[in-house]
Amino acid sequence: MKVHDVIVLSQVKEDLIEGKEFYDSNEAGIGSYFFDNIVSDIESLKLYAGIHSKHHGLYRMLSRKFPFAIYYDIKGVTAIVVAVLDLRRNPAWIRKRLKERFC
Repeated sequence: MKVHDVIVLSQVKEDLIEGKEFYDSNEAGIGSYFFDNIVSDIESLKLYAGIHSKHHGLYRMLSRKFPFAIYYDIKGVTAIVVAVLDLRRNPAWIRKRLKERFC
């Protein structure tokens, strides 16, 4: 399914900042590398939206380089990114976070 637009919810910015800060606290510069890779993954939804399996009612695309997932939905020809979450977190935490944003 080809989408024409990718919309990112404002809460995703918080997810990206949290991930960037985590990686920067481990080694300077890795946070920017993380951010750039996730943004690239999100941009790739213009080509690949809809091919991913659904988890918790949303499509889940795994990041190519980091243990993060990009959760999104498709409305018409628009992909809506709901969350970018660390897959190392407790699954109950992930479900709760998605429920807060998606339901």
